[in-house]
Amino acid sequence: MKNLKSNIFFKIGIIIVITLILLIPTALVQELIHERENVQEQAIEEVSSKWGNGQTITGPFVSVPYDKFIKRTLTDSTSEIVTLKKWAHFLPEQLNIEGKVAPEKRYRGIFEVVVYESVLSLNGSFNQFDFDQLEVESKNVHFDQATFNVGVSDLRGIETQVSLNWNNKASLFNPSTSTNDLVKSGINANIKIDKDDSLNYEFNVELDLKGSQHLYFVPVGKITDINIASDWSTPSFTGEYLPDTRTINNSGFTANWNILHLNRNYPQSWTGSQHNVSYSSFGTDLLLPVDGYKKSHRVARYSILFIVLTFLVFFFVEIMNKVFIHPIQYLLVGIALVVFYSLLLSFSEHILFNFSYILAAVLTLFLVTGYTMAILKSKTLSLLILGILTILYTFIFIIIQMEDYALLIGSIGIFIILGIVMFFSRKIDWYDIKIGKEETNN
Repeated sequence: MKNLKSNIFFKIGIIIVITLILLIPTALVQELIHERENVQEQAIEEVSSKWGNGQTITGPFVSVPYDKFIKRTLTDSTSEIVTLKKWAHFLPEQLNIEGKVAPEKRYRGIFEVVVYESVLSLNGSFNQFDFDQLEVESKNVHFDQATFNVGVSDLRGIETQVSLNWNNKASLFNPSTSTNDLVKSGINANIKIDKDDSLNYEFNVELDLKGSQHLYFVPVGKITDINIASDWSTPSFTGEYLPDTRTINNSGFTANWNILHLNRNYPQSWTGSQHNVSYSSFGTDLLLPVDGYKKSHRVARYSILFIVLTFLVFFFVEIMNKVFIHPIQYLLVGIALVVFYSLLLSFSEHILFNFSYILAAVLTLFLVTGYTMAILKSKTLSLLILGILTILYTFIFIIIQMEDYALLIGSIGIFIILGIVMFFSRKIDWYDIKIGKEETNN
């Protein structure tokens, strides 16, 4: 047993086994991060379900029903003509949207949820309703049943009655769209159009809409011009199109999109459900300034590296100072390192992530250093380990702050660490080294 105790290769094997064992609680911590993230998502969904989910505005578009006649064979000698009701859809020539978004934070337990109230003004024009290009005869078109539709992804967010001004004639909207060919959720209003397809139609809609997390639009206009302003200072512009111009500062943001029909892959008119317009949505996500769970995930990815480097430090302390550290003591130090990630996750749910990291690191360093001083009986070695671990925690902290350069900084850091290890171990005779001092006491 004494030979095993001082055998360098046996000790290396034990350290490797302990490191592999510590992968189990490390994986459990990562699972805990996922679980807390899911709890946060459930809190967001619960608040959103009562306030209003993220909104996507599709439209406006005009849908006009027409009769389509098909011949159906009954028997070999008989058939009948069946009339089917189909829909022709027309998109506006010009679409302008002016919007003001007023976000605010709501809380569900300890979790923050971003909700907003918005005032949107939609105006523009339809230049013509050309059924000939759709190969639909005017005599089969029900012009008196034409509807003006606006897709709204969550109707619970509509705060006030919505009215339509169609060529200076006002009418109220009804719930749902007249057809599900383009969208599944929205509002519609009856309008009057003429068989003469050369007429122009002007429209205006004022929409007060509540939602949460994001606000998206679908560019249905031949020319779509959208201007959004808000006092939210941390937006994320996403979707198929980025703003042509944008301004972001501490007082909020403004953004403008100008999109042509040439920028998307569907025409200005068609029949039925031939085209899917939802893929072209774009807009802004209202992000919270800090997402502690994402950063906790990133820190946890370095857990095995941190454990290996810490054990490497202790191992070289043993070799170069002729002291003996028991495998159980390695295990306890490893568990302390794993508890760091649990502390970090817990603190980050209540205070800013950077402060959480510093607090969790200081507590872990205090615990490990105090334990090291107790087992090694050396203030110098304990301070040495404290300094090295502080450098490691600082190194990981820098990596997670520099997201774009994390791989570069991490690779360079590991290369430097490997170089230091090789430098200090270059003269060690690994075949003739004993751990501890027990061999001199016999």
